[in-house]
Amino acid sequence: MCVGSVLRRAMEDRTYRVMAEPADVPRRFRVEMGEAGRRLDLFLAERLKLSRAQARRLLARGAVRVDGGRASESRKGVGLAAGTEVEVAPFRRPREARASAEADAPLVVLADGPGWLAIDKRAGEPVHPLHEDEGGTVLGAALARHPEIQGGGEGGLRSGVVHRLDVETSGVLLLATAEDSWHRLRQAFAEHRIDKRYRALVAGPIEPRGSISLGLVVARHRPARVRVVPESERARARGVRDVEMSWRLLETRGAVSLVEVRPVTGFLHQIRAVMAHLGHPLLGDRTYAPPGIARVAARHMLHASQIRFEEVSAESAEPADFLSAFEAA
Repeated sequence: MCVGSVLRRAMEDRTYRVMAEPADVPRRFRVEMGEAGRRLDLFLAERLKLSRAQARRLLARGAVRVDGGRASESRKGVGLAAGTEVEVAPFRRPREARASAEADAPLVVLADGPGWLAIDKRAGEPVHPLHEDEGGTVLGAALARHPEIQGGGEGGLRSGVVHRLDVETSGVLLLATAEDSWHRLRQAFAEHRIDKRYRALVAGPIEPRGSISLGLVVARHRPARVRVVPESERARARGVRDVEMSWRLLETRGAVSLVEVRPVTGFLHQIRAVMAHLGHPLLGDRTYAPPGIARVAARHMLHASQIRFEEVSAESAEPADFLSAFEAA
């Protein structure tokens, strides 16, 4: 590729950053017992202090070997066993993009403790920016009150972010204000030890209680969409993630059910896709619901109502648009 093409590509890709000096970090690592099961991309991001996107670019370039064998980007989600040797070829560390603090942005703190914050995220508010110029994010508002978040966790534009919620999803969101808390909480999420509860408005009468386990795979990236993988396809499908969740019916009004959902796992659009697969798509979901159901609300009606883990405990009441959508049913 000619120099001009490289420069044009760099200008077009806003996540691409000018390379700085070579990183002065070890190039060989052994997976410790406490890291067993960690995703390869997350392991690289944590050990090399990179974002996961930067770690994936190393995989895409063929710069990573696992137990002597080259690891491609398709292995980014592979869990590592204790004792595994990971080797990274020399690379130049990208300049870290930084999220901007937004002093005027609203921020509601539901609860806090040593090293963590529980934020009440508004519907329509991104968790973190995708580029340095983006405003109106939870992270930007939090940085104005807690500048110590900057550079924590994955660093850069995802500093301190422990987990994510879809832009349209409202409710409890955890941020880490200290590095040790970020690692502890991320590990708890990875090991499914976080008690997460959501409220959802779904179409149709639903069984009072139920649980389900199935496989999901990303079917499209932009805009994102996942699909359920039938058992007959699992053997040949790539990137399948096993997901698990349960629900209980709280109330029914007309053809709309208010349910509490408890996801054991966490995957892109998990609740929305699984509910649609069961024949009960979320009201307002323009990705998974048929047009008639998608149009009855301005957004998908999903609210993260509660998170509990050890001393971490936070609850968020359903916002006005959620309650209005149910009252109108």
